[in-house]
Amino acid sequence: MSIDNTYSVPPKVKTIALDPETYEMLRRQKREDESFNDLVARLARKRRPLADLAGAWKDMPQEDFEKIQEAIRRGRELDQERFRKLMERWR
Repeated sequence: MSIDNTYSVPPKVKTIALDPETYEMLRRQKREDESFNDLVARLARKRRPLADLAGAWKDMPQEDFEKIQEAIRRGRELDQERFRKLMERWR
C-alpha cells in the first residue's frame, strides 16, 4: 500500500483591485508576449537617469561611431525633406 504525501503549494501572489478604466489603460500597454505581472513589473521599474549612460560608448570603435553619426545625420535630412513636403501641401 502506497500513501502519496505530495501536495502543491500555490505561488505567493497578491491580488489588487482595479477599476475598469485603469484596467483598460494597463491592457493597452501590455505587450502580446507578456503577462499582466510582467507588465506591472516593467512599468514599476525605476527609470535610470540619463547620466548613468554617460561613457557607455567610450569603448566603441571609431568606425562604428561614425556609422551611427551618419545614420543620425541622414535621419535628420529625411525629416527635413518630409517637413518641406508637408509645408508645400499646405501652401
